[in-house]
Amino acid sequence: DSARVISSMLDIVMIRTFGHDIVERFASYSTVPVINALTDDHHPCQLLADMQTFTEHRGSIQGKTVAWIGDGNNMCNSYIEAAHMWGFKLKIATPKGYEPQQKFLTEFAHCAELVGSAEDAAVNADLIVTDVWASMGQEEEQKIREKAFADYQVNERLMDLAHPDCLFMHCLPAHRGEEISENMLDHKNAVVWDEAENRLHAQKALVEFLINENLKKD
Repeated sequence: DSARVISSMLDIVMIRTFGHDIVERFASYSTVPVINALTDDHHPCQLLADMQTFTEHRGSIQGKTVAWIGDGNNMCNSYIEAAHMWGFKLKIATPKGYEPQQKFLTEFAHCAELVGSAEDAAVNADLIVTDVWASMGQEEEQKIREKAFADYQVNERLMDLAHPDCLFMHCLPAHRGEEISENMLDHKNAVVWDEAENRLHAQKALVEFLINENLKKD
């Protein structure tokens, strides 16, 4: 009912929620495009900004190696899908019990793989990406996660294992001294601030694209 009413008043709906099924159900009854701003399973808009940022700094990401280090969360899932769409190799390093959902690893086994450690992921990487150890709704797990993720901090030592021009990204907000070292955001190869700004530009492009597609239908 809400989807029908809200979509009759708007050109686009953007939803940030927990269950991915909520976005899918809303979209099935909406008469206008629905953008996933974030769910427990996916964070596609962030990937648009990340891919834009890599392209601006290093050119095409096709054929490159990307290291995901940390929680196998919604960002990790979206990076797996992005690896398939943009043609890069994704190496994923997570603590035991925090791996991405098996359905993603199975479907995209041709471009994404689990590796044994953060160091294994970082070796020869063209891009290293991480996220907070405890996402929204997981705050009560903070202490448990700090112990589990102790060996998965992105720091200068890990960056030294990657290609010399390897970029570093984080979707922010970051916790200095936890998933990243204190000075990682200021690393010479960190492009986090450009990445954050590109959330605006990538979403502007997405909105324009969706409005134009809807106009074609009319």
